[in-house]
Amino acid sequence: MIGIRFTQYYPSSNRSNNFEDLLKIFIQLLNITSGDVLEALRQLTLLDQLYKLTDEGYGIGNFIQELKEKNYIEEKNNNLTFILTSKSEQTIRKQFLEEIFAKMKKSVKGNHITSFNGSGDELTSDRREFSFGDAIEQIDVTDSIKNAQINHGINDFKLTEDDLEVQERDYQSLTSTVLMIDISHSMILYGEDRITPAKKVAIALSELITTKYPKDTLDVIVFGNDAWQIEIKDLLYLQVGPYYTNTVAGIELAVDILRRRKTSNKQIFMITDGKPTCLKEGAGYYKNSFGLDRKILNRTLDQAAKCRKMNITITTFMIAKDLYLQNFVREFTKTNNGRAFYSSLTGLGDFIFEDYIRNRRRRVK
Repeated sequence: MIGIRFTQYYPSSNRSNNFEDLLKIFIQLLNITSGDVLEALRQLTLLDQLYKLTDEGYGIGNFIQELKEKNYIEEKNNNLTFILTSKSEQTIRKQFLEEIFAKMKKSVKGNHITSFNGSGDELTSDRREFSFGDAIEQIDVTDSIKNAQINHGINDFKLTEDDLEVQERDYQSLTSTVLMIDISHSMILYGEDRITPAKKVAIALSELITTKYPKDTLDVIVFGNDAWQIEIKDLLYLQVGPYYTNTVAGIELAVDILRRRKTSNKQIFMITDGKPTCLKEGAGYYKNSFGLDRKILNRTLDQAAKCRKMNITITTFMIAKDLYLQNFVREFTKTNNGRAFYSSLTGLGDFIFEDYIRNRRRRVK
């Protein structure tokens, strides 16, 4: 009998694997550099020098050539610079979705199932007797005829109201969502890059909504001193500005957008470090970046209360570890009767917006 034989392992150079591995790193760098292809390639080259990502058979030059051949980047200005293609942007959205929401359960495409039974769209396994007012399409014809045969026999067959059986259905709902992203200067203060993970969450969330729930609506706004609306495709290219945080302006714009939506379910997803520091007053601004200003805080809580009266739920995705900021988010969430997720800069994958499907929070391990 021949036993187990051990030989030295020599890893083979696989061009396809090299490209896919480098592409994943390149995508992360594109998020950090806000879509600057040249800067991302420069940083990738530095990483290759430090960690030997490539070998003699496949180098960064080969990777750049494949990016062009596979239509991930295009050359512009007489080959002096590169820009991303729509294929790259789509690949980035899919990678971030898989990275952050990989464990999210599959659901019915285009709708959200609620826990209320009735004359909805999604069939359930529940059965009950017919009641006055039930729609005809709810009646299970096969089981109703079976009941009639059991109750009256074949020779004297008849179908009465007592024989009718109804199959329950789940209501399904369409949802309008406004995604708010904080681009104030505090998102990069104290040596912490909060905007990069914030963009990653926003890109993943937009891909989730637009692909799994295409009947829903999604609008994206950013807020600093003021608030304005952007396109989903612009998320990757967002940069922090020399702004304060006018959370009130962001919520007001979000509410204005949701007022124009005809859906009954409306919600706001807000990605922030949790610290409002600015208000618009006439043609100027009231600003205070030192701690939580009571005047700014009260105006922000007023907006949370107004949204609660309008049945607009605000879900806050907070990317900061300061306890006093988290305390404000808790007060804000309580006032709105909304929800909040707290994440470290490296722990975004631990938290999932499963409450987009059902109203609860789950931590994934």
